[in-house]
Amino acid sequence: MQRNENTMPSRSSDPLDEFSKSLDLDIRLSTSKEAFLKKVKEDMPRDNAIPPKREVKELIDRLYKRSKNLSTRVRFLDVGTVQHIGNGIATVSGLPNVSIDEIVTFPTGVEGMALNLERKRVDLIMLGSEKDIRGGDLVQATGKRLRVPVGSQLLGRVIDPLGNPLDGDEPLEISENRLLSNIAPGVIHRSPVNEPLYTGTTVIDTLFPIGRGQRELILGDRQTGKTTLVVDAILNQKHSDVRCIYVAIGQKKSSTLAVIETLREHQVLENTAIVMGSSDDQPALRYLAPFTGMTMAEYFLDQGLDVLVVFDDLSRHADAYRELSLLLRRPPGREAYPGDIFYLHSRLLERACKMDADHGGGSITALPIATTQNGNLSTYIPTNLISITDGQIVLDKTAFNEGQKPAIDIGRS
Repeated sequence: MQRNENTMPSRSSDPLDEFSKSLDLDIRLSTSKEAFLKKVKEDMPRDNAIPPKREVKELIDRLYKRSKNLSTRVRFLDVGTVQHIGNGIATVSGLPNVSIDEIVTFPTGVEGMALNLERKRVDLIMLGSEKDIRGGDLVQATGKRLRVPVGSQLLGRVIDPLGNPLDGDEPLEISENRLLSNIAPGVIHRSPVNEPLYTGTTVIDTLFPIGRGQRELILGDRQTGKTTLVVDAILNQKHSDVRCIYVAIGQKKSSTLAVIETLREHQVLENTAIVMGSSDDQPALRYLAPFTGMTMAEYFLDQGLDVLVVFDDLSRHADAYRELSLLLRRPPGREAYPGDIFYLHSRLLERACKMDADHGGGSITALPIATTQNGNLSTYIPTNLISITDGQIVLDKTAFNEGQKPAIDIGRS
């Protein structure tokens, strides 16, 4: 109930009628009688304009007549109760109608996303801080799925996987938000790959040419020049019509900063969007980072433009997903990775494609990076990615130490 000061009784009108009109009839159903009477006493005119003989009875009568037009608007909310929270995971009881990947909100305003649905509980990944959230707090389902900002205004900016700016510049002017998870275009809408994407590395452009719309995997041990190779490919698009998106997954902030400074130094940053899920972020953000980058690329694809997307790197993405899955008590598989890790990466990389002329003719070229151990290509994640992508470029640790740069192993690429 709220009092409208503009409708308080005046001496030139019936004060009782004016007072009854001033009361808000959209009263909460949970309002107690004591609270209602207290509010009435507070709002009653104190200028003795109402004759005592009709003060109570007529007031009630008029309120009753006016309440006949009351529209009882009842809204049912799908809510649950936090049972446990920690390590970026919240276990909630209730939420009987929640669906997979649905967004829920906590009392602090932080959001979570449902990943595990069981008969008596729902497991959520946290998309923000767990601070001030306790067991017993209520959470509310929204019926919505995660959306991220897209558009040309993101070029030259550094954002987190939720679309929040990290570069300290002016706030983003959001023109469009898109669902994070989209279905890859069908075969009938695609076109054969017939146009090259030049990386600026001679050995790649001559021996292992990459077409616009392809997926080329970059493999190698740590410190073999994988990031340098893909950054060179981005720098080579300075005078082309290709937009670039660099997705840092689980990288140190200092390493990502070095990439940003290199792009800025060569005047390529204004043509590149940076999505950063750093190593100290929650595993949920590292898990979402490549999907954010691909969703941003699909915006340009729908404009008929060509896009280059770099994922640096998907081995750390698999580690983040393994961490989440173990915290969610999912059964582990080979090397403790969950059983759907192959599907996770295939549904991401299948969104890279070349569209036909009827659908804009744009393309998304993906350059995912994967880290090997001692040059072993037969471990779980590298073999998965090799089978998903169109080809691979292997970097050799020995050749790198001998001064060969780029240290490409031609025999295994």
